[in-house]
Amino acid sequence: MSAIDLNARASATFAAKLTETEALLRQAATAHAGKITQANSLGAEDVVIAHLVMSLKVDIPAFVLETGRLNPETLALMDKMKAELGDKFTIFTPNNEAVIQFVAKEGLDPMYKSIELRKACCNIRKMEPLDRALAGKTAWVTGLRREQSGARAEVPLLDEADLATKGRVKFNPLANWTWGDVWHYIQLHQVAYNPLHDQFFPSIGCAPCTRAISLGEDFRAGRWWWEANLEGGAAKECGLHVSVDTEVAEVSALR
Repeated sequence: MSAIDLNARASATFAAKLTETEALLRQAATAHAGKITQANSLGAEDVVIAHLVMSLKVDIPAFVLETGRLNPETLALMDKMKAELGDKFTIFTPNNEAVIQFVAKEGLDPMYKSIELRKACCNIRKMEPLDRALAGKTAWVTGLRREQSGARAEVPLLDEADLATKGRVKFNPLANWTWGDVWHYIQLHQVAYNPLHDQFFPSIGCAPCTRAISLGEDFRAGRWWWEANLEGGAAKECGLHVSVDTEVAEVSALR
């Protein structure tokens, strides 16, 4: 059974949510013309946003973080989107020398050893490239939804938490959408998606850090699943979507 067959169930308010999302994307593109970008993880939410951006003909280019540890299925979709979007789709990779030095010191898969090493790997492969992707931007668009996890339950449509410190806001146009809404849109518009979703991967990250989930498990249970057995418990964010206060606390803890 495909992810579409399993999940495509529009909520009763889907039409209203779609209208809300389209209006927000138009607003974002106008208010931040030339200084806005979409963070595209190549998951279901982000291919929906990319399709909406193209359909609405709004100027919101996208970027993807190619960490060097993505699944073949993810890389294939990345290449497909790059071919379709051209210069509206930028691929950012980590600093090669930093990766070489880190792997030489800690090994290829140090994330399984400690939460500190996992976060250090995320910092090299995701956070530093993200800083480059967002340089000079006043806004970015993400696929965060409130339904994804308890940590994201309060995700707003417009997040201004970093405005004072970084001069940048975050738009979350699918914040109110359900998983069923996402897949209803994919089915309705025949949007190309990551085939890992057909293998019960609702949340897709780096290959060593993501697994399929079982029926009844939390949406993000497949991300860094082993951390429940390490010190500090299970953390389900890499740092891309933490608040400023949380980010400062995490960086301090690593020093």
